Amino acid sequence: MNKLSTILGAIIVLFTVACEGPQGPPGFDGRDGLDGLDGLDGIQGQVIEVEGVNFGYDAVNNLYSTLINFSDVTNFEVFESDAVLVYRHDGLIDLSDGTTADAWSQIPQNYFLNEGIIQYVFAHTFVDVELFIDGNFDLSLLDPGFTDNQLFRIVIIPSEYAEGSKMDMSNLESVMSNLGITEEKVMKLNLN
Repeated sequence: MNKLSTILGAIIVLFTVACEGPQGPPGFDGRDGLDGLDGLDGIQGQVIEVEGVNFGYDAVNNLYSTLINFSDVTNFEVFESDAVLVYRHDGLIDLSDGTTADAWSQIPQNYFLNEGIIQYVFAHTFVDVELFIDGNFDLSLLDPGFTDNQLFRIVIIPSEYAEGSKMDMSNLESVMSNLGITEEKVMKLNLN
């Protein structure tokens, strides 16, 4: 009887251990990782450099604005769910080794002037980006250095990547590096 209990107990233990519970929810689809290194293969981000941007003044609303259509720049498809980032070129900075580098600021960006404060902001759809300069004083007095012949970079990132990424989105170089976009791959649009 003791042997039968032991054998029956062993069968019950084996049966319980071998059983599986209900299947859990499926996991999310990961990146394809074709090169086996970073999992970034297949990410379709885009960087567009727009040179010669001139803002028009709207006296009724006391703001400057300009509209950039994606169709003027590229045949790259932008989806409603895509994340759009915009960076303004602040000029060149001198490096310690005697070379220079471009300085880019992510907008929205504030500037504190003697007359008051201005802010570069933007709104976007999957068709275009509208850039604005807003302020707390009469902007008709604004120096043309803020409104004429400006240089911007617009970055389009698939939303699923933007949400799951830990990249520093305030740093244009970091964003481009994470997307695998080099300077040669930046699409150029000159509005002059």
